[in-house]
This record gives sequence, structure tokens and C-alpha cells, in this order.
Amino acid sequence: MKKAFLIVLLIFAFLSAAVFAPAQALSDSASGKRVEAYLKAFNAGEAAIQAFFEANVSKESLRSVPMETRLVRYKQMRQGLGTVEVRKVVAVRPDSVSIEASGSTGRAVSMEFMFETAEPYLLLGIRVLDVAGADDAGPPPRNPKKDDAALIATVKEAAEKAAAADEFSGVVLIARNGSPIFQAAYGLADREKKIPNTLETRFNIGSINKTFTSLAVRKLMAEGKISAEDTIGKFLPDYPNRDAAAKVTVGHLLNMTSGIGDFFNERYEAADKSKIRSLRDYLPLFADKPLAFEPGARNMYSNGGYIVLGLIVEKASGMDYYDYVRDNIFKPAGMADTESIPKDAVAERRALGYTGKAGARTPNYGTLPGRGSSAGGGYSTASDLLKYVIALDAGTLGPVPDMRGGFGIAGGAPGLNAAVEWDPLRKIAVIVLANLDPPAAAGFAALIVSWLPM
Repeated sequence: MKKAFLIVLLIFAFLSAAVFAPAQALSDSASGKRVEAYLKAFNAGEAAIQAFFEANVSKESLRSVPMETRLVRYKQMRQGLGTVEVRKVVAVRPDSVSIEASGSTGRAVSMEFMFETAEPYLLLGIRVLDVAGADDAGPPPRNPKKDDAALIATVKEAAEKAAAADEFSGVVLIARNGSPIFQAAYGLADREKKIPNTLETRFNIGSINKTFTSLAVRKLMAEGKISAEDTIGKFLPDYPNRDAAAKVTVGHLLNMTSGIGDFFNERYEAADKSKIRSLRDYLPLFADKPLAFEPGARNMYSNGGYIVLGLIVEKASGMDYYDYVRDNIFKPAGMADTESIPKDAVAERRALGYTGKAGARTPNYGTLPGRGSSAGGGYSTASDLLKYVIALDAGTLGPVPDMRGGFGIAGGAPGLNAAVEWDPLRKIAVIVLANLDPPAAAGFAALIVSWLPM
């Protein structure tokens, strides 16, 4: 379930990238020079980045994503990355530039800058992808289709081919202006009983649940019940690691700079997973371990940190975490099919997960906890996730400027994968859910994004 949730200009997501190579060719084109100017402003500070946005971003994009949102995201990026420098130039074109960059915190990212297709080639948006490893080919090259009809034909052909080869099983939904222009289901929700996936099937969405937790924290911040500077100890005085309780703040937890590690570890493997049913049941898996680094010093993906955030939501709201997100996020958004379902519960329209290679898939039941958490493992449908996007865009879920301007989120673990890509500038959302191993959904969603008409 290791999928980061960060945001910038248009989309923030997680993928892998290739090896180091020297920077080259940026200064040879107008688009490349804008990228150089962006990186210089990024490192210089908030005033410089605001001046860059004012001078280099298209008017349409500035209307779509206001300056306040851009600056909030910049601060989040700066906290997670520190200063950045180019480590590889992947491609330079008049309408797009792709680079890989290293942050001073140790984090590496792939960045794709998208520009207008005609002079003066102003900036439309930036797609930023965390580098997860060296064996991934990175995002697919852009190959935009001429219109929605061509896009749909391409997606349909690719999905049918992948499903026939047992490389995809799930649901694909593409929406423009909040309404689906394509949606289809493929494969089986239950292979033993031969139950097919449908548009109403509920899939395990992995770490996409972290976005609900992040939103819950931000809603409580807006109500004055939580501050980014509050420590774990303020809400959880009995937290097993006293050093973490005193030093780690809500801001650290949100931005994954806390030093708290993962709970998918040797303790989890040895545990009776069926008994892990509440947020507190997760704490013995990680909470007493030493911090991996001084809070704020660098960035590290942290499932454990989002368990702690869920417990803070409970303390600050006075409600059970599952009840809070249901009443304050799912219900207002109209997400009737989204919840954390116990794995042994009888649940209609739930896809079972299958792990392993095509043609030799086995159920993932034994790898799952008794119930998902504030870090991941809940269930949803493609249509419910579209409702979530619509609610964020409309402001239905409250003042969350860092989440309303677009994002890319995903979750994955053995037998489950889910991805949501939302571009408010083009008013398009891509949602892919799968009951197979990653990158069944995230990889296909990335392909669809590369095919979107300009």
C-alpha cells in the first residue's frame, strides 16, 4: 500500500524512474529555459515562486488553480524535497519538458512540465512523480489522441486486450466535466464463483484512504481543533515512543517527514492479522520503534504515521475514525459505497483480491488485516471516487485549497491496485480500480493520462 499523496499545480503521484545522468539541453529551448527558471524560483523561496507563477503560467491555468492553492502546494513540496537540482533531462519539446530531480532531503522525483501548444508556450501545469526505484521505466511517453472518441477507442482496445491476457481485472472510468464519457468493467470479482466485476463492484483502494485521513485532519484544522504544530503527545499522551510523542507534529505526519516507519514489517507478518480491527490494534506493530531520523530532516513513506493521524482525528473529533470519515466526507460527497469493510464480513459487490502472475493467481486474503485503517485498505467504487473528485472541486467538503486543484493518487498491495488522476484544467478524471497486483490499475491509468487529448 505504499503510494504517496502529494500535490502540485495539476497532479502529484508516485512512480519509479531511471538512473542518474547529467543535466543537458534545457537552455536550448524556450520551454527548457522556463523549467530552469522554475527550479531557480523553487529553491529561492515563496516570493520567487509566486513571481514565477505570475509571469509564466497561462491565464487559464491561473484561473483554474488560484495562487493561494499554488503556494500551499509549493510549501508542501518544499518541506518534502528541500531544494532541488536536475539529475537527468528526459525529454525537451516546445509543449512539454520531462526531467528527474533530486531533493536535498534525499527524495527524488520525476517532473513533467506541460506548456501551451503555441507561442508564447506558457506553463499549463506540472506533473510530479516520486521516484520509487531504479527498475521502473517511468511514466509512459505522451501520445495524445485527437479527440475523446479516439481516446475511448484506444482505451477500450487496450483494456479488452489486457483482460483477455489476465493482465487486468477491474473497472475503468473516464469522466469529463463530472460525467463519465467511458466506463466499463472487466474480469472476475470472485474467480471461484465466477462472479464478474461490474461498475458497482467495490474494490480495495489501498492507500487512497490516506487522502480521506488527510482531508479529515484539514477539516479539523479549519475548525481549530488541530494545528500543524501540535505534537503526537498532545493527543496521545500514552504513545509508546516518548521521543516521537514529544517531537513529531501533525505537519510532520501529513508530509511524511516524521521518521515513523511502516507497519508492514516482520511483526505484521507474524501477527494474527484477523485481530487487527481498530486503529489502536496497529500500534504494537510499529509505535515503540525508534524514529528513523530527526522529524523534519527528510522524507520517508509512512503507513504508521497515517495510523497516528487517524488516532489524532479520533481524539480531536471525539468520534471513532471510521464514523468521522463516513459522516464528514463520504456522506456529504454522496459516497454510499465507500467504507472499511472487515475482511471476514459478508459484503455484497466486493471484489476479492488475487496476487501472482497471469494464469496463476491466488487469493490475497491471508495478507489482509482484519479491517483497513486510516492508512489504507478501505473499499470503494469507481463512481464513488468520481463523486469524491466532484465534491472536492465544488468545495462541498470544505476549504481545502491544497486538494481542490487536482491530484494523482493511488494505492497498491498484493492483489489490489487503485488509481485516481484528476486534472481540473481539462476537467477530466481518470479512475482505474483492479483486484490484481500493482501496477494493474496505476499503470493503466498512467497510459490513459498519456493518451488524453490536449
